[in-house]
Amino acid sequence: MDILLTHGYFISEDAHEQKVMKPYPPLGILYISSHLKQKGFAVELFDTTFSNKASFKAYVQTARPPVVGIYTNLMTKLNVIPMIAWCKEVGAKVVLGGPEPPHYADQFLDAGADVVVISEGEETLEELIPALSKQGANKLHNIQGIAFRDEHGNTVRTPSRPLIKNLDDQPFPDREGIDIDRYVETWRTHHGMGSVSLITARGCPYTCKWCSHSVFGNTHRRRSPENVLAELELILERYKPDQLWYADDVLTIHRSWFLKYATLLKERGIRVPYECISRADRLDAEVIDALSETGCARLWIGAESGSDRILEAMTRRTTAEDVQAKTHMLKRAGIETGMFIMLGYEGEEIPDIEATVDHLKKADPDLFLTTVAYPIKGTPYYNEVETRVIEQLPWSERTDRDLTVAGRHSKRFYSFATRWMVSEVAVHKMLKSPQRDVKKLAKAYANAKVGRAGMALSKREIETKPAGRGQLHTENTAS
Repeated sequence: MDILLTHGYFISEDAHEQKVMKPYPPLGILYISSHLKQKGFAVELFDTTFSNKASFKAYVQTARPPVVGIYTNLMTKLNVIPMIAWCKEVGAKVVLGGPEPPHYADQFLDAGADVVVISEGEETLEELIPALSKQGANKLHNIQGIAFRDEHGNTVRTPSRPLIKNLDDQPFPDREGIDIDRYVETWRTHHGMGSVSLITARGCPYTCKWCSHSVFGNTHRRRSPENVLAELELILERYKPDQLWYADDVLTIHRSWFLKYATLLKERGIRVPYECISRADRLDAEVIDALSETGCARLWIGAESGSDRILEAMTRRTTAEDVQAKTHMLKRAGIETGMFIMLGYEGEEIPDIEATVDHLKKADPDLFLTTVAYPIKGTPYYNEVETRVIEQLPWSERTDRDLTVAGRHSKRFYSFATRWMVSEVAVHKMLKSPQRDVKKLAKAYANAKVGRAGMALSKREIETKPAGRGQLHTENTAS
């Protein structure tokens, strides 16, 4: 074995994920695996999804891999930290990749990692694996796109590595290296539909300030429609999923590409239900017709806010009115619509939240998910609020999701705001329905009142910088 590739997503140790039960494998390490195998490396994969930390530790102690590559994101960071230690105990060199490590390279190196890969991993690991064997972990100055510690303990960041130009030259993900059938059956058992994921492009050129671009930067590179179709046909033949998940940041970002792909699907007679993400400004009547004809069952739009003032502050490059119009067009085409809504972005006040509730009523998506903004290190949003970021826990015990910003409303305020938003929109939907459940309507109405009252009571509670978990400060201003 030249390298063991793994990640840190354990369903069995995450109560929330056990309720959701919609797992997909990390395509990133599957792409790396197929690339390295094509280049002649001996690669093993340890898929943590259906395993547990004890089993991973035992495997490492038995297999004793010379190098372990661990994909790390914000969600898996707290699992990855002990995994690093177990790998080091058996003498393995530990290489971290993914969106989380680049902006916390020093901390991950302090935690025991030998190398942090910055940006894409395929070509970097192709060079890095033999270099670790020949040069050791402290003399890697000739390897582009990494951070490591030299012989004096200083952190070295090497020049960035050019991104892969032609994605069609890359082999398809190494799905055979893990038990994809178990993913499909898990979906089928819990949701009645077996699902498989694929991705047609890398990167997003848009400039939303809160969004991390730590792996691909602000680039966008597409595979050819023919190349994606060839992978899709293999997926359908081998795994026979009932539906697909296109994991692209914006599937319809390139209009002519998507329309050509849709034409190829129709020519081959392929129409499998699928779910994807797009932007309102990348949708028009022809694209929506193509989505419908090719089987799009649900499309998610990152609406984020119903306040154009906040959308402009985010540099979303879209408007609430356009999101509403495109949502109606999708629904008329028979495509279920979902929205992502973000509360608490810099500068947001109650009128902006009210505008978002009004937006959701007008757009009438089939479902929406809410989150409270948190500053991800390396993003423009983080840079703007860095001096006011509140870290209530040590780095090794938290993720960026645990960060908040001094000067904005309290966590309690946003809890009430979310309750009001969800319940107010639910009341609106029920009142429009010809078949009303009076008990559900009364409950939603009561929850909306509680949420609105709670916002009013807590609107002067402001997050503060001084130490003290959950400490709040009440402004001494009349309002």
